[in-house]
Amino acid sequence: MSTVQDTSSVSSLLGAGATSASKSSTADTQNRFLSLLVAQMKNQDPLNPLDNAQVTSQMAQLSTVQGIETMNTNLQALAASLGTNQMSQAASLIGRSVLVPGDTVSPAQMENVMGFDLPRPADQVTVSIKDAAGTLVRKLDLGSRDTGVNVLAWDGLTDSGTAAPTGQYSFQVDAVQGGKALDSTALKLGTVNSVSQNAQGVQLNLAGNTSAGYADIRQIF
Repeated sequence: MSTVQDTSSVSSLLGAGATSASKSSTADTQNRFLSLLVAQMKNQDPLNPLDNAQVTSQMAQLSTVQGIETMNTNLQALAASLGTNQMSQAASLIGRSVLVPGDTVSPAQMENVMGFDLPRPADQVTVSIKDAAGTLVRKLDLGSRDTGVNVLAWDGLTDSGTAAPTGQYSFQVDAVQGGKALDSTALKLGTVNSVSQNAQGVQLNLAGNTSAGYADIRQIF
């Protein structure tokens, strides 16, 4: 199982193109502050001079703003670097199969793999496979299953023992723990045809005109 990171939340937080505008704004603020400070010192009342503590506090605030701006700039550079690295890593997956969130399966070989992700161990798990019309064609009793990603393959047969017609099917995972339903995430197998990047981060373009986020990968085959 591969561990991946997603930088889209970092980029969204910082805001695309915000760096140059922030630098300009900070520089303008600094120049205005220094100009006002010099003017105040030149024109201060000798009998009522500027409060040193207040001046020091204002300069400390300005320094804090500059520090935040520097941190934002560094984070922007880090986010850009991570995005580039993710694209390079994702490109190496082209032609590979990955397990990502989804509930589609097919009886065809290499398309019959499916899975599910459990947050906690389950006492009983069943997988119901349905055709395009929503009719149940096969029910698999898997017994107890452990926490995490579980992978299985459909033998392509219906409950009556006959071969299921070629086509697209869906499956539903029902997990129970202590007599109560347990949430699970259905996982489908997809072949990576290409990779791209958008506002949500690096995307995997899968066979069948579907896509998944790079951070959604649960397992690589």
